Amino acid sequence: MTLAVLCGSTANVLTSETASEVRSALLAAGATRVVSVNGPDMSAQLLRLAALAEEADEPLLLCADDLVAHPSLLWTLATEPAGRSTALVAATQSGDGGDLREDRGRLVAAPDGPTRFLGALCLAQTDLGLVTAAVANARRPRGGTDVLVTATNALDVLLPGLLGAGLVPIATRVRLLHAERVHTHAQLSAARQKVAAVDEDKALLRLAVKEKDDFFTTYAVSSWSPLVTKLCARAKLTPSQVTALSVLFAVAAALAFWQASRPALIIGAVLLYLGFVLDCVDGQLARYTRKFGAFGGWLDTMADRAKEYVVYAGLAAGAERLGLSFAWPLAITAIVLQTVRHMTDTWYGALHDEAAARQAVGTAGNSDAGGGVGARLSRASNKVQADTGSVAYWLKRIVVFPIGERWALIAVLAAVANGRIALAAVVVWGLLAFAYTLGLRSLRSISMRVGVLTTVDTSQHRDDGRLVRGVVSAAGLRQPLIWAVLAAVAPLALIGAVAAGWVHRGTPWRAGDLEWVRAGGAGIWLVVAALIVLLAGAAARSDHGGPLDWLVPAGLRAAEYLVAVAVAMICDVPPPVVFALLFVLALHHYDLTARMEKGAPGKPAKRALLGWDGRVVLLVFFALAGIATGGELLLAIGIGVHFLTGAIKDWRTGESR
Repeated sequence: MTLAVLCGSTANVLTSETASEVRSALLAAGATRVVSVNGPDMSAQLLRLAALAEEADEPLLLCADDLVAHPSLLWTLATEPAGRSTALVAATQSGDGGDLREDRGRLVAAPDGPTRFLGALCLAQTDLGLVTAAVANARRPRGGTDVLVTATNALDVLLPGLLGAGLVPIATRVRLLHAERVHTHAQLSAARQKVAAVDEDKALLRLAVKEKDDFFTTYAVSSWSPLVTKLCARAKLTPSQVTALSVLFAVAAALAFWQASRPALIIGAVLLYLGFVLDCVDGQLARYTRKFGAFGGWLDTMADRAKEYVVYAGLAAGAERLGLSFAWPLAITAIVLQTVRHMTDTWYGALHDEAAARQAVGTAGNSDAGGGVGARLSRASNKVQADTGSVAYWLKRIVVFPIGERWALIAVLAAVANGRIALAAVVVWGLLAFAYTLGLRSLRSISMRVGVLTTVDTSQHRDDGRLVRGVVSAAGLRQPLIWAVLAAVAPLALIGAVAAGWVHRGTPWRAGDLEWVRAGGAGIWLVVAALIVLLAGAAARSDHGGPLDWLVPAGLRAAEYLVAVAVAMICDVPPPVVFALLFVLALHHYDLTARMEKGAPGKPAKRALLGWDGRVVLLVFFALAGIATGGELLLAIGIGVHFLTGAIKDWRTGESR
């Protein structure tokens, strides 16, 4: 951020007194240059703003000169983590109608809405092209009223025009700080007193905590984690360094769980809790110091998943040390379940954001509209979410089994029981949470009538390989979700049949013993299941714009992982080997979504030889060739090396957040 624009207010006798204060606040926010746009001609001011936007090659921080606020609020606008456009807003007071409302933190136009604009806006560089259209919209009379005559500041005219042109800014709310626009000497004096009454640094430290977090995190972590955040800031640690420390704590916890003695399990539980505290602190430190970056966001996401899955492995290994059966199968079930769940979380979030964007420009996507089941569920959910702190609010947040609750459950059960019980609890609660969220989200998605995979590189996020892109997709099947679901069901059914003993398991290609590849044997059924899985690639080129097609990536992840599990069961692959394969596959797939979510560099245009399709073929080949254990281990090493080298190459010029 190097350019700020100070927008002059007309018909305001305080302009000369407030403008210098606002200019100082803009400079404190990181602007090295402040351009003033003022004068009584509102139309000329708007045209000047459009010209500045056309000339700019950097974000623009726009601020009305009648705003009295803490400088850190403008600093917050200028340092939005993902580099998105954002506006300073506040909840409306009684009788003070706003014209905005929030949808998942994004602002959309809403007559008499619960949110009002406070006169400060940071436009991302990618959104500067909307300013010209916004000015054209703003200069048109609306409802018989010429806003150029009634408005006192160009920003009050520009923002509605930007929203009409398709801008969906992020909401930056005042919360513990203070900001208001003043028009009289009494208002100016009162506003200055309110600003001076707030300990800005103390408020910023508290504001670094997420406003709406999960139950365990809110009461068992965020109640004291700001103290750790302050210590880390004084020690000049970066958020990424804190992330690295949290990884060390999680690995130490996993090693303690592996030891499996009662003291070791208790120590592991404590280490896991402290690691989770640090996991919260890294984000708080980033928000407190405003040190953001795509690399830090990506690293945080990848570390969260890696830590959790390493703990699963530690719990399973410890239970096995105690002679407890089924621990590794539970760990494998947990990693498959959580990864598939996270894939649905990512794409449902993207779907909601797309719905908000389309609603902003008056197209389909308003999940609250209509009277269908999905719309009613959406309204009920929004009502519960608005009732912060109520029993229903906390139950809704707990039932979905977020990471804080997962880590708390693991720590408590590992300390008082053992790793197998902890893993079983994670699987059972995870399955119930998945069924709950999947059912409700599907109903709400149908009411939104929005597709999201059509807005991205679908082939990349499906993780299609050359076999699908070049051969299988030529079949041109439609309904990609149906084929993705069938792809997941086929290996799952095979796993159930093998576990029940309905399918014969044998040593592949042993001389004189081909029963396993005859009718009814595991070999033939494995090939059949793999062919059904590969059929999901035949719909790769079809439109993925259906209301439920956001589930396709999760279906493909489940299909691939379950094929790996089926091969392991049929060929007696040691559970740690298949867990290692699933671990690196999960990191690979989280990498795809984390880059999208954190605004990180995308994968190079060059496509990898192996996608999910190629890996499925390799897994079946390893099984048929009698080298399933070595093959899965080799595949795990290959994927892991490819992931690490690719990450290092892509991020070697990245800055820590």
